[in-house]
Amino acid sequence: MSRSPATGRHRISRRTKIATGGLALAIAVGGIVVATTAGKTGEASADPADPSFFLDIAKVPAGNFVNKALQQKGARGTFTVNCGRNENGHFNPDNFIAQPGVRNGAQHLHDYVGNLSTNADSNNKSLSKAGTTCKNGDKSAYYWPVVRIDTGDEEAAAANPPASVPASDRAGAAKDNASTQVDCPDVASQLPEDVPDQAMDEVNRNLTLIDQQIDEANKRIAKGDLKTPQDVQNAVVGPLKDKRTAVLDRIATAIGRNAAKPTNLGGLAACKLKQGGQGGLDNGGQNSDGDKGASAGKKQQKQADGAAAELPGVNDKNEVAGNDGEIQRVQSATITFTSGGARKVVAMPQFLRILYGDAKQSTNGPANARPSWTCTGFEDRLTDHYPICPGNSKVERIHAFPNCWDGKNIDSTNHRTHIVFADQQGKCPQGFKNVPQLVIKLVYNIPHDIQVKGQYKVDAFPQESHNPRSDHDDFANVMGQCLMNQVVKCINSGHRCSQ
Repeated sequence: MSRSPATGRHRISRRTKIATGGLALAIAVGGIVVATTAGKTGEASADPADPSFFLDIAKVPAGNFVNKALQQKGARGTFTVNCGRNENGHFNPDNFIAQPGVRNGAQHLHDYVGNLSTNADSNNKSLSKAGTTCKNGDKSAYYWPVVRIDTGDEEAAAANPPASVPASDRAGAAKDNASTQVDCPDVASQLPEDVPDQAMDEVNRNLTLIDQQIDEANKRIAKGDLKTPQDVQNAVVGPLKDKRTAVLDRIATAIGRNAAKPTNLGGLAACKLKQGGQGGLDNGGQNSDGDKGASAGKKQQKQADGAAAELPGVNDKNEVAGNDGEIQRVQSATITFTSGGARKVVAMPQFLRILYGDAKQSTNGPANARPSWTCTGFEDRLTDHYPICPGNSKVERIHAFPNCWDGKNIDSTNHRTHIVFADQQGKCPQGFKNVPQLVIKLVYNIPHDIQVKGQYKVDAFPQESHNPRSDHDDFANVMGQCLMNQVVKCINSGHRCSQ
């Protein structure tokens, strides 16, 4: 990254000193050696964040937390998921939403909770099969760039690496993506806003059964004894439609005993086959591994030999593409779904992808960047600077995600147009539906003197120079349909649920 000599400095790591010594020796004997890996041998370490990026939280005007105001207008219920603090040390520089199939495509390290398998090659099937850190079984993927302390003391940073960086099951994810599987319409997101309390237990039992039926169908296909597409159609897809028709009828009947019987569920019975991430439902991306634009982007990111593209990766100290320093574990990570100001919300579809903020705001412009930084006890003062907090307060990031879904797609070419923010009244644009708004709050125990000296920073793409405006967050909904229906019920009924 480029920095003015007046505002930045480069440090040469111990490994770099060794490498440059070797380079001098190679030149002396008539050879030239060039090392080209990111955050690695032969490259200067990253600069600290610019001092102008830091601001005393007391100087931030109060009352600018729009989402807090919206929450007072809409349904008051919440649903909080306990997914831990990444105690198992799941880190990688991938992003299967924005850079599908590109290993190290984020060029900065992500901190993960929830789904245990998340990596560049993740797809709907691999995510569904994986374990999770969430106590209630939520397999969703939640991930954000790490925060580091950068004092210039490389030995201290090296002495405190993450507990582990588990090997990614890339081969398994690639196999899952290539396999034939059923692609079925989401049901929970098509239910009425107000499912009667009397019907809720029966509806949830049948939503669970729908998920089980899909899993059983995929296992039947995976046996490999059905040799032709027609065999799969006759033995799996046709019978699955009949089973889903019966279950959907039971759901409609249960709701109809105490409210208007839904008439749209019967059209959700038929499933299609998908292979290699292609085919399946022709509806612009719902329940697929990305729409046509995203799939085309993935193809362009392949190498000439057909292998997945791979940008320079993490070195032995978990530094990548100019990001260095001691990784700070979150002291608390609170994951909550709220109404976002809506009177009622409907379920998110399974596998919905959502981005918060903009990791490349310096090149994309300010439209999607959002103030995310504050201090505990000052949550009504969000800023786009790194906060300097009083002694009894801690650094906090608050990420409130878009919450208006287009009703059809789980992704879009730019990963944004399928889900946008509600307006100041909590209302969605015409044709969009209010879904639960995900709010993630991350608290860090960063020493006060480190804050004052401007020695902490968020991992970022090199061109961002650790600008706090580049803070961002990513989410893929892998909740079972029954669990998502519970989220909706808690929010709309005004209950504060925690699992």
